[in-house]
Amino acid sequence: MDAPTARPGPTLLEGLATTRAIRRYTDRPVTDDELATILWHATRAPSGSNRQAFRFLVLRDGVRTRAARQLLARAAHDLWSTKRAADGYGSGSGSDPASPKARLATVLQHYADHVAEAPVVVLAGLVRYRPADPLEGASVYPACQNLLLAARAVGLGGVLTQLHAFVEGDLRAVLSIPEGVGLHATITLGEPAGRHGPVRRRPLAELVYEDSWGAPATWAVDPAGTRFTQAGPPER
Repeated sequence: MDAPTARPGPTLLEGLATTRAIRRYTDRPVTDDELATILWHATRAPSGSNRQAFRFLVLRDGVRTRAARQLLARAAHDLWSTKRAADGYGSGSGSDPASPKARLATVLQHYADHVAEAPVVVLAGLVRYRPADPLEGASVYPACQNLLLAARAVGLGGVLTQLHAFVEGDLRAVLSIPEGVGLHATITLGEPAGRHGPVRRRPLAELVYEDSWGAPATWAVDPAGTRFTQAGPPER
């Protein structure tokens, strides 16, 4: 069987530089072919000892899926309510509707309100072959990143979350997830209601050191035209 192929999209480096966290989706269903392409490329990712112990549970429709979606929606509302208060989204620059903080708050509120309606929800897990290990996510997250980049390549978008962790017991019961499977990500997917595009990050020189911690790497220079953000924790 030939490997599924994606329609022409961005080059690999373009995709890496322009894949945003997409939290708003159109109503268009994701097709079987798109899912097969995305998940085939996700499963090409490396994993510990090349065991490929990662697994993906795809939720689109069905009695169990609808129950799982409602659990995840509850988790999203609870998480956003806590984060909104703790991070002061309604104060400071957040009180200015035009500020980046306020715009992000709008997007996060929309996601919490509509996560149950996402065209596809993917739960990423690991079939454990040793006792639960805090490092085991290292064998899952490369496949998750492949999944998001493959979605970008076929014109879709998604975002990786930890929503499952807030309703995990109920979610496992609804979906019959065995005890020996660790859950590591909840990914929503769909056709973006907005668009991908160049992402803003901190300057490379703030994030890359050479030879010792904090020592500048003189070659760590951003490409011409790079746009920056100051979001995130203070530089250390």
